[in-house]
Amino acid sequence: MSITFGNPPGVHTPGARYVHAALVEGPGRRLVISGQIGVAPDGTVVAGGEDQIAQAFRNLHAVLAAHGMGPEHIVKLGVFVTDRSLIPAFRAQRDAVLGPICPCSTLLIVAGLADPRFVFEVEAEAFSASGAGATAG
Repeated sequence: MSITFGNPPGVHTPGARYVHAALVEGPGRRLVISGQIGVAPDGTVVAGGEDQIAQAFRNLHAVLAAHGMGPEHIVKLGVFVTDRSLIPAFRAQRDAVLGPICPCSTLLIVAGLADPRFVFEVEAEAFSASGAGATAG
């Protein structure tokens, strides 16, 4: 078994001491993805709750794709919102991204995230039975 930590292209540089993904390879591949927020690849914080949700899901998709995976590989989502009124926007975006896929999920309403401008964060775990796919470093 091997573990590769990395920050793939197409996602903003982490603002603290963490990486966007940890890929565990052995019999199958397990990808653990750090919380993705509404920050564009150039580091711009997206304005507005719905736009932050959409950007966070774009970031999640970029991390999955960089490891040869897609939404169909997601087995667990962790979702954090600072405003209960964003739940319908989150659900609409989740449904658009995941379609019929229904992974395990946790949704928390929190008092705040790492930066007061952030209103949404999504983390995920994904699994692929094949050993094929790209790795980010």
